[in-house]
Order: sequence, then C-alpha cells, then structure tokens
Amino acid sequence: MAKTSTQRYLDIAEIREDTVILKDGTLRAVILCSSVNFALKSEEEQNGLIYGYIEFLNSLDHPMQIVIQSRKLDIEGYLRRLREAQKVQTNDLLKLQVAGYIDYIKELIEIGEIMTKKFFIIVPYNPLGDMTKSFWTRLKEVFGARKMIKMKKEKFLDYKEALSLRLNNILSNLRGMGLEAVALDTQSLIELYYIVYNPKTSQNQKLKDISQLGIER
Repeated sequence: MAKTSTQRYLDIAEIREDTVILKDGTLRAVILCSSVNFALKSEEEQNGLIYGYIEFLNSLDHPMQIVIQSRKLDIEGYLRRLREAQKVQTNDLLKLQVAGYIDYIKELIEIGEIMTKKFFIIVPYNPLGDMTKSFWTRLKEVFGARKMIKMKKEKFLDYKEALSLRLNNILSNLRGMGLEAVALDTQSLIELYYIVYNPKTSQNQKLKDISQLGIER
C-alpha cells in the first residue's frame, strides 16, 4: 500500500513569486513586523500609537490575520562563529576562556528557556469573492478551485497585483506608525512554513536555500 504524503493534508498548494497559493485558489502574502515597547512610551506617544492603530483598522476593507510566533532562541550561528574564533586563537588562555564562554551561553539558553517573538501579518486575497457574480457562478468556481492551483501566468499576475495593492497599503500604514515592516519573499515564506509545520525538526535540520531545492519556482 502506497504511503500518503503529509503534503496532502496541508492547505498550501504552492509558494511562488513571494506569494502563497492555497488549495482553495486564494492567495496570501505575509508581512514580518517589528514591535514597540508601549510601556516605555510617553502618554502622548501612546495615544498616537492607539489612534494610528485605530485608523489602520478602519482603513481595511478586507480580513487580516495577526500571528505571534514564539520560538526558543536560536544561537547556533553565534556559537559557530565563536568555535571558529576559538580554533584560530593562538593564546591558550584565551582559547580556554572562549570555550568556557561557549559552555556558559549554551547552559544559559537551556536553563533559561529564552524565547524570541516574531510578529506576522497575513494578507489574504480571494479571487472568488466577487459578490457581483451570481450564486451559481461562484459555487461553480469554488468546486473548480482545485483546477486553479496550477493557474496560468496571466491570471496569477492579475491576482497577485490585487494582493499587492492590499499589501502595500498595509505596509504603508504600519510604517506610518513607526513600525518596521517587510513582506516575506519566497525563500522566507518557505522557511516560515517549514518551521511552523516542523517545530522540532527545524531546530536540528535547517532548510536549504531555495536554489538548492528541487521545486518549481
């Protein structure tokens, strides 16, 4: 009996050109957004942020999802650079001190369970959401959504342009509030969903660069 691929149970059909295409034919863009320490702001700055956020929400004419991801702090890259510096160190005393510092950092992370938080905004676009169409037309398109997964280039670009308008509007509003915001590209999207669906595996097995993956771009 053939094994069933886990990909069959995912909502994602494909990721291309900085866009997530779901199996129902809808599109998603993802924004990585910075945070602010609200408590450290003055009362005037706090009020400005609140009013700015209210205006931002009132400007939306479509759904939007805010996701907060908490992950254990990954310092493997930092430790790798320390080990490389230790190897080329000619002073035995300094080499021992670097080794001790590496052990201290590793123990601190393991005991303290230091977490990092990332803030994402999911921007959707549903090409089947045109309410000017008749009920039967929209129903027919919904049942035919799976055929749209490998959508034609022209149709995809039209949908992506509509999504980009929403994306740019949200980016502009976020930056207007003094936040740093950037839309994730294809590589970043693949890495994000890889971590989401493989939280344990991703800690030990890093994802290769998209250029090294055997996928259709």
